[in-house]
Amino acid sequence: MKLVIQRCKAASVEADGATVGRIGAGLAILVGVTGDDTTKDALYLADKAAGLRIFEDDNGKMNFSVEEIGGAILSVSQFTLYGDCRKGRRPNFMAAARPEPAQALYEAFNDALRAKGLHVETGIFGAMMDVSLVNWGPVTLIVDSRD
Repeated sequence: MKLVIQRCKAASVEADGATVGRIGAGLAILVGVTGDDTTKDALYLADKAAGLRIFEDDNGKMNFSVEEIGGAILSVSQFTLYGDCRKGRRPNFMAAARPEPAQALYEAFNDALRAKGLHVETGIFGAMMDVSLVNWGPVTLIVDSRD
């Protein structure tokens, strides 16, 4: 599994013209699932995302996690994180998991975050969505369960 984590002041996601998820300060996370991922990957990444110390203390040092600041998470599924652009001009998405197992692991990831007491908003799995955010910093990290 792969995450693109953005520290944000606010984020929202719309589908079919309606807002389906909205948060204030916290993390906007794009979640990609590949074919051989398991629940172990989802749990590892939930723990990693919840504990990342990327929020600043009074001295300007990144010392706090989203858990510690009482922030929220906007989690959006994104199979295009596994797009392969090495050949030609059209990405190949063969490394992305099929929808059914991908949705189950995406939901396991979100459930694991909620089990930690975090407020998690989501998009709609498989839908065309518009994601908006105010990237705070900017701070953007890519975290892969294979690394």
